[in-house]
This record gives sequence, C-alpha cells and structure tokens, in this order.
Amino acid sequence: MLDMDLKIVILSLALLTFEVYGLMFDLQPNGRKCLREEVQKDALVTGDYEISEVPGQRTDLKVTDSKGHTLVNNEDKNKGKFAFTTDDYEVFEICFISKVAPNIRGVKHEVELVVKMGLEAKNYETLGEAARLKPLEVELKRLEDLSEAIVQDFAYMRQREEEMRDTNESTNSRVLYFSVLSMCCLVGLATWQVLYLRRFFKAKKLIE
Repeated sequence: MLDMDLKIVILSLALLTFEVYGLMFDLQPNGRKCLREEVQKDALVTGDYEISEVPGQRTDLKVTDSKGHTLVNNEDKNKGKFAFTTDDYEVFEICFISKVAPNIRGVKHEVELVVKMGLEAKNYETLGEAARLKPLEVELKRLEDLSEAIVQDFAYMRQREEEMRDTNESTNSRVLYFSVLSMCCLVGLATWQVLYLRRFFKAKKLIE
C-alpha cells in the first residue's frame, strides 16, 4: 500500500514537472486576449501558435512576466514559435492583440496555441543527435532530468511550507498583540469614563 502511495506521489510530481496544453479560441477584431500561467524557477517554456490570416488585419503576440518585462514580442506574424527560460518563480502572460484599420470591417481570428513547460519543452531527440547519444542513453538522460526535477519540486514544496508556516506564526503573533492592545485600550477607556462620570456627578452634587 505504501509503495502504491509513493508511486502516485511520484506520478503526480512528474505530471507537474512537465506540462503541455493546447488551446483554440477566437480573437475579436481590435480585441485582446491574454492567458496567464505559473512556472517555477529555471524552467524552459516553449510555444507554437498559428492565427488565421485576414486581409487588412494584423495580430501581435506579446509575452510578459509579472514585473512587466517583455519576454517575446512578435509583431504582425500569423504563425511562429517562442521560447524562454525563467530566472525565478514567475507568472507569465501570453497576449494576442488584433489591430484593424478604421476603414475596414473587422473579422475575428481563429487562434491555435500549444505551450510546453519543463521537461516536455526539451527536445531530447535533438539533444541526442547533437551529443551522438544512443536511444537508451537519451532515455536515461530524460529520466535523470525527471528525477532532478522531482527533487527540485520536493525542495520547492518544502520551502513553500516553511514560508507559509512562518507567515501563520507571524500572523498569530500580530493578532495576539493586537488583541492585548485592544483590551488595554478598552480597560483604559472604561476607567477614564468612570472617573469622568464620578467627577461630573460630584460637580453636580448628585453624589458625595
């Protein structure tokens, strides 16, 4: 039973390590459609896209990170590929932008996009041919990269767990200090009200 659970965990991490998704959608004239995706540090991201061609209209592809840096900028291209490697844990945004002249009635574009991340983005056949590796050696290289990626995922998950634990402890401490401060303020305010009312009633000679 334990071996089965371990296999499930390893398989889940493997699926997270290399991701592939393909999309097909419509892009309205003079419209803009963006897709966001999270990716870990030192991860290779590749994309392949194709946009239906419409006379008199142009489409641009722009990929930016969360800091606003432009990673890819393909202007007026109906078909192309892109690739980049992340320096840190990042959320990148892929945007398709349609531009139509004012005197032309726009027509929507059909967009096909395939994005690969992590190990799936690597072309091991090309790497094997460049390094003159045998098919078995290429497969061993892929498994080695997969094992290393799984170890990195475990380390990242542990780091995130530590960060979340530190955040929870810090939040609990702040809530405790705020609660104590609130109680002290309430006690002080109540004491001041009692003393003020006592002086007021004495001034009015309602009490001795």
